[in-house]
Amino acid sequence: MAETNKVKITYVNSVIGYNKKQALVLESLGLKKLNSSNILPDNDAVRGMIFKVQHLVSVENIK
Repeated sequence: MAETNKVKITYVNSVIGYNKKQALVLESLGLKKLNSSNILPDNDAVRGMIFKVQHLVSVENIK
């Protein structure tokens, strides 16, 4: 069985003062409150969303 890589995304900086679309990207990543975390599959769609809000989140690779 193929093992898929995952990423743990943690919401670390407030979205106040930034574009509203960035808040929507955070919600789509499953991050609603500050310091909340979510584990998602490491694919191109998730990486693209992380790139848009990279100044607001921290990312860890999980195998």
